[in-house]
Amino acid sequence: MDRPKRVLIVEDDVHIADLLRLHLQDEGYAVEHAADGTLGMRLLEGGGWDALVLDLMLPGVDGLEICKRARGMARYTPIIITSARSSEVHRILGLELGADDYLAKPFSMLELVARVRALLRRSDALAHNARMDAGLLVRHGVSIDPLARAAALHGRPLELTPREFDLLFFFARHPDQVFSRLELLNEVWGYQHDGYEHTVNTHINRLRTKIEVDPAAPQRILTVWGKGYKFAAGEEGGA
Repeated sequence: MDRPKRVLIVEDDVHIADLLRLHLQDEGYAVEHAADGTLGMRLLEGGGWDALVLDLMLPGVDGLEICKRARGMARYTPIIITSARSSEVHRILGLELGADDYLAKPFSMLELVARVRALLRRSDALAHNARMDAGLLVRHGVSIDPLARAAALHGRPLELTPREFDLLFFFARHPDQVFSRLELLNEVWGYQHDGYEHTVNTHINRLRTKIEVDPAAPQRILTVWGKGYKFAAGEEGGA
């Protein structure tokens, strides 16, 4: 029998943490809670976590620092940030430091559980794909190492957020295939409902700034009007 997925909650609001624990345990997850950043960091460093639900405003080590340190670890752990800091700046900062998702407080417990479920499902699928595609994948001058979760453009390392990497890897595995925004949400984000299509646009625009010579006239990630997006294969290793 497979072991239950392990979820670490780092949250100083005990009421929120208890509700989260109950909802996640009802889903069959093994859950532990840290009420401050120092303990949360120590538990995280102990390893073996399948997901991290992380508040930003914490006593001790703050959430952004934990997020940054987590991304320096060998094992990749999906991270959902929850915070009363709902501004766009903090959301982008959290994602840039490596968070996979961001929910502003107050949030629906059912929504958060759905996000955790989606992250874990996506993480399993991507790990499977990485094992199947072990080795360097090269498309249109972009090289991708799925096991190391690293990418480079003509040998220059790319600084990608986890979701940007996942999006690029998915596109590169399906060159010249057109995907709608909803299809990309289902495949890359794991969401099974609409309403988040703008998220796809935002990530594609950000990814273009990192892999295109001119993001306004992209040569790799192309818009297919009325249908969606595709990744132009180009010549392997080419410009």
